[in-house]
Amino acid sequence: MKVFIALILLFITVFSSCTVETIANENKDIDWSATSDSIQAVFYSTYIGLDGVYVSDNKGNTSFQYWPNAQVLNVLVDGYTRTGDASYLPKMKNLLKGIKTKNGGTYSNLFNDDMLWLGNASVRAYLTTKDEEYKEVAEFLWNDILTSWSNVYGGGITWKKDTPKEKNAVSNGPAIILAMRLYNLDRNTQYLDWAKSIYEWEKANLVDPVTGFVWDNISEKNGQIVTNKDWVFTYNIGTWIGANILLYKETKEQNYLDEALKSANSMISNPKLKTLGLMKDNGQGDGGLFKGILVRYFTELIQLEDINGINKEPFVNYFKLNANTFYNEGLKRPEMLAGPNWKYKPMGTVDLTTQLSGMMLIEAAAKLDKEGILK
Repeated sequence: MKVFIALILLFITVFSSCTVETIANENKDIDWSATSDSIQAVFYSTYIGLDGVYVSDNKGNTSFQYWPNAQVLNVLVDGYTRTGDASYLPKMKNLLKGIKTKNGGTYSNLFNDDMLWLGNASVRAYLTTKDEEYKEVAEFLWNDILTSWSNVYGGGITWKKDTPKEKNAVSNGPAIILAMRLYNLDRNTQYLDWAKSIYEWEKANLVDPVTGFVWDNISEKNGQIVTNKDWVFTYNIGTWIGANILLYKETKEQNYLDEALKSANSMISNPKLKTLGLMKDNGQGDGGLFKGILVRYFTELIQLEDINGINKEPFVNYFKLNANTFYNEGLKRPEMLAGPNWKYKPMGTVDLTTQLSGMMLIEAAAKLDKEGILK
């Protein structure tokens, strides 16, 4: 009986948190901010674990994953930036400290990309809270990952600290972004110099000069240097777009904006990065987070005032297609769960990674809607 009552109370809590949103059809206005509030509230009650970190799925898998929890910090920052609601602040700080606890008492990690995700999220947390601890964490992580830069293949940061002959887009694109974000804090030109150096290496080694697609990695196999051009993922294109945006904003050099536009236009038009016309379904697990990261930087591109209406319209339309489809067809209510394919409601277990992508899409829609871009 106690179990039954607890389940009823949980349902009432979940359902109540959803009443603030407007369940809309295609031809009606959507209250994106209210939907964001709902999905944030249910997310917290569903995925929060011990020590301030978040569990790996909605079924209570308590295994700790560093990089998805770093992305949780990003999503909490989204919520706090949008609302100014102070209830986000302890969630953010407990998560930051919890990651260190769960990671053996340190933020240092074998995977450079894991640390880069947390570093970037920490800068964003610092900018919105002015809490120096976030800045200190970001600077520590930057100095840690920089030790993995080497002259193997002419430069670049390794994917992991123990893979000197494997260098990935995921350990270089986010590094450019982190360097630029740290540069923008104190105007230390060393960060800008590093951003440009890493950028030139990635462009020369991992970016298709024709399409702007970003190849996943370069490595050595059987004594031969091989670029993996078969693996093209949405999140790598996303961070490449983000890197170009930040360098363009700082330098106003047109080539950076051109690179971002080239990659974005290829992304929205090439079927290789689509599933049923939407951003590609890469399943759950790590792949569940790929398109959420793309959404973050694709949104920043849409926000750029330097892009004229004709060039921006396809991006806005593609964003709206994904957001409206997810809202109307893919968002499972009242649980507010997101599946890997935004056209269909999830069935069964929903990984933390997959849920975060859906949340990033909703938060991005709320941001663009507030700016009048989705009207």
